Amino acid sequence: MHVEFVDKQGGPERLVCEAEVVFDAEGPLGGLKLVGFNLWRAVDGGVYVTLPSRAFGAGRERKYFDYVRSCSEDLSEIRRVKDWILSQYQERGAS
Repeated sequence: MHVEFVDKQGGPERLVCEAEVVFDAEGPLGGLKLVGFNLWRAVDGGVYVTLPSRAFGAGRERKYFDYVRSCSEDLSEIRRVKDWILSQYQERGAS
């Protein structure tokens, strides 16, 4: 499994790039990719990751259904995925 980064031209101002998690050829997810990860530039200049989600709601109230969730109540698993994507981004020489 590895991450591929897709640079987007003309996107929102603070969008750094999109990220896709690509599953290697082995296993039931082999040859597939999970899209919808985004890297954003924070106000302080740092970079953070958002996970694929879908907004729903009516009027001004919006909630989000995350497509990537922890199987337990431990949110450190989500943090681990975000840190992994950021480390892959930094390894490619971007900042």
